[in-house]
Amino acid sequence: MATIGKTKLDSGWLAARSTEVNLTGTQLTTTHPPSKGPNSPWIDAEVPGTVLGTLVKNKVVPDPFYGLENEMIIDIADSGREYYTFWFFTTFQSMLSGSQHLDLNFRAINYSAEVYLNGHKKVLPKGMFRRHSLDVTDIVHSESGQNLLAVIVHPPDHPGRIPPQGGQGGDHEIGKDVAAQYVEGWDWIAPIRDRNTGIWDEVSIYVTGPVKIVDPHLVSTFHDNYKRVYLHTTTELVNKSAWVAECSLNIQVTTELEGNMCLVEHLQTQHLSIPAGSQVQYTFPQLFFYKPNLWWPNGMGKQSLYNVVITIEVKGYGESDSWGHLFGFRKIESYIDKATRGRLFKVNGQPIFIRGGNWILSDGLLRLSKKRYSTDIKFHADMNFNMIRCWGGGLAERPEFYYYCDLYGLLVWQEFWITGDVDGRGVPVSNPDGPLDHDLFMLCVRDTVKLLRNHSSLALWVGGNEQIPPEGINTALKNDLILHPLFHNELNEDGKSATGLSLEIKDPSQYLDGTRIYIEGSLWDGFANGKGGFTDGPYEIQYPEDFFKKDYYKYGFNPEVGSVGMPVAATIRATMPPEGWKIPLFRKVSGGYIEEVPNPIWEYHKYIPYSKPGKVHDQIQLYGSPKDLDDFCLKAQLVNYIQYKALLEGWTSQMWSKYTGVLIWKTQNPWAGLRGQFYDHLLEQTAGFYGCRSAAEPVHVQLNLATFFLEIVNTTSEELSNVAIEASVWDLEGTCPYYKTFEKLSVPPKKTVSIVEMKYPKSKNPKPVYFLLLKLYYMSDNRIISRNFYWLHLSGGDYKLLESYKKKKIPLKIISKIFIKGSTYEVHMHVQNTSKKPESQNLTLANNFTSMQSDSDFDSFSLESTCEKPDDSQAVGLVQKIFRRFSKEQDGFKITETNTNGSDEGVAFFLHFSVHASVTQHKKEGEDTRILPVHYSDNYFSLVPGEGLPVKLTFEVPPGVTPRVTLQGWNYPSAHTVH
Repeated sequence: MATIGKTKLDSGWLAARSTEVNLTGTQLTTTHPPSKGPNSPWIDAEVPGTVLGTLVKNKVVPDPFYGLENEMIIDIADSGREYYTFWFFTTFQSMLSGSQHLDLNFRAINYSAEVYLNGHKKVLPKGMFRRHSLDVTDIVHSESGQNLLAVIVHPPDHPGRIPPQGGQGGDHEIGKDVAAQYVEGWDWIAPIRDRNTGIWDEVSIYVTGPVKIVDPHLVSTFHDNYKRVYLHTTTELVNKSAWVAECSLNIQVTTELEGNMCLVEHLQTQHLSIPAGSQVQYTFPQLFFYKPNLWWPNGMGKQSLYNVVITIEVKGYGESDSWGHLFGFRKIESYIDKATRGRLFKVNGQPIFIRGGNWILSDGLLRLSKKRYSTDIKFHADMNFNMIRCWGGGLAERPEFYYYCDLYGLLVWQEFWITGDVDGRGVPVSNPDGPLDHDLFMLCVRDTVKLLRNHSSLALWVGGNEQIPPEGINTALKNDLILHPLFHNELNEDGKSATGLSLEIKDPSQYLDGTRIYIEGSLWDGFANGKGGFTDGPYEIQYPEDFFKKDYYKYGFNPEVGSVGMPVAATIRATMPPEGWKIPLFRKVSGGYIEEVPNPIWEYHKYIPYSKPGKVHDQIQLYGSPKDLDDFCLKAQLVNYIQYKALLEGWTSQMWSKYTGVLIWKTQNPWAGLRGQFYDHLLEQTAGFYGCRSAAEPVHVQLNLATFFLEIVNTTSEELSNVAIEASVWDLEGTCPYYKTFEKLSVPPKKTVSIVEMKYPKSKNPKPVYFLLLKLYYMSDNRIISRNFYWLHLSGGDYKLLESYKKKKIPLKIISKIFIKGSTYEVHMHVQNTSKKPESQNLTLANNFTSMQSDSDFDSFSLESTCEKPDDSQAVGLVQKIFRRFSKEQDGFKITETNTNGSDEGVAFFLHFSVHASVTQHKKEGEDTRILPVHYSDNYFSLVPGEGLPVKLTFEVPPGVTPRVTLQGWNYPSAHTVH
């Protein structure tokens, strides 16, 4: 007897181009199973994945994300659809008993397919975003257990052609199908040659007894100010047998306690009979919870999740099927705010100021994995974001994506597969009526809703990107996604209307969704101007101070505002040949502006310049003309940090008075792109990542770059009282010409408060370039709540003096605690600027970060600041690069201390860690030794004299590799080893 449940078929697949296979599906799965060989067309396949992913894996074609290699791969418009029509083949075991049933499940294919199993044919109809479940009980070999499976997958019906000028979605033909539209190319990605053809999501076999559980729906309702909470559950039940099934249906709800123990909150059993061969819907009696732990978005509280398990037992058989899901009790409300006219979101009754980003997909070849999703979503949480928008030209994201959003507290805006560019508002205008098959579109919608609706992170459905779906689809979406009366804002929580009239309503779990609002399009109903005008953006470099100005953006919620995204130099070398290592030419144009002229490879990878002639002077040139790739990329990181920190601080400065939220375009690229990203496709963070992390803290101290007033941001629901701000200015000579504290401050919950002007620029003889360190701390115990560091120049000036500042050498002391468990390394660093000894009378001598600031365990280390009254005799400087080799022991703990050489005093500027594999032989030019990804609690940070900072690094090490951690700084950009 086979074990009840799912077995993934994610290994052992072969693939071959259909035109090179002279056998039928019946032959392949009976008498002539394929195998690899010298004269065989069959190769190892990427499943889940795409045809192009398989070809890249086998080096049949070059890596399309490297340099200009994508131009070497034939496009489907030129090859024809048959060229990318592929067979996929695998085998699996099954040993069923007489009462067991087996389904063969494809969670998604693109675009249509025929399945052959042991000589029998099944058809998988068209549509990229639908599940396919085939009952193959009568086809599988239950006695021998060996089954042969072959699938021939066809590309989208309308793959389109890429015009010479490129464009948003190519010639828009892909919009005739229900598929991802980005594959014809956009202004941020080159075309995907096979249009993502393939078995791109999970394949599995699923064993049940006579009765199967299908698509349960979990809904929570709240009463008495969240004291009384009810869990509503409805499920479909399918009796596959030829007799009436007498069933016991169980639901169990548990919560995890400390020490890997579980507490059973509820256990309920219901008895029912299911007629032979029928499918019935069953709704459980609602389960009551008193003050359950609530699920909160990132930055608002814990992401409490309960484990809900449904099992069904059949008389005479035993357990027939089981289903489980992690579920969070939370209530999401949304309406148009009267003050700002922007859409305002509430979670569990608390307003949440949205700071997040736009998301396309993890990888352009659909090499999706739980491990990569884990990194992707944790990166967003690390940036202190609270929402991700799944853009309409991309995917209906996968359950694994949502699992990690549930875990890390990222609200999700899920869009359907409509874009203005492709569906009626692009150039040229095309597909005004959307996809050709509206019924297919809605079938994919309904199946997607059922797939994702139990995830706590899923916040709203949106019809399309910068467009409303065509009338027939839009009407169907409104009808299918209508809110249950308990979730209408105009109804009271007891189900009575505002007039007090009781309503006869069915259980909310019987709706398709019923709990989440549906918005027609990304520019409607509280987003941008709310009426569909192209009022999102801009998408280019900005002056940092402009983000704070009252007239910067007119509307309450901007769903897309973007800017630059240059990665580090190591990523350029890893993703481009030497011709791509050439930095842009800086050409002077009228008005004193600079026009950047990138090399052809950068242009192909959609580089956004750091200048906008006529609007914005070149922000890299502010630091002096870059000499080479390393210099250019380092200066780009300085700009990235300032640009994105200012964007979020500018929006938060006007929280609730002008804005309700902002989503940055975009957080990452699904290929080796050079725009709009906080981490690159290789999973290395840019400095903009840490600018966002700083700016989006739940409680934050900041400088308004337009007014130069100090502000405190409190996004939490608790009043902030008896706090103080310490503001210190440090010059390039290492002196502290300005030091102020502002004490006994209070900030109401959900409020940004302007405190006082920072007047150093108006003082006598201010320095043209200077550093500003702000600390917000509790007066009772000096714990630091927020720390914010700026480098600034006087009005009309630049940062060119920082170029000579590189020559300064600042001594650092680095203490590292290294924890090793298997292949996982956790490194706790404490980095201290030792260029000046702390003064005992200083207020922040013994400050420690609150847990809100850092999850590092260096609380025992003091955070020292040594700013005194101005002393012209002080000097300045910075550090170099620390190199630390780890012990190769499998599991262990190690403490090391390293001191870097240096005799100058001053700010240790723009320090950043990285992790590499130790290289024993001579390293080739361009060889990438980085270990990625790495999670840092902070990076691209600066330290004033005497100050220390805890930083935690977490990463996985490949087998046989010894890792080393490096710390570089502005004052020591070249590689240096400190033993």
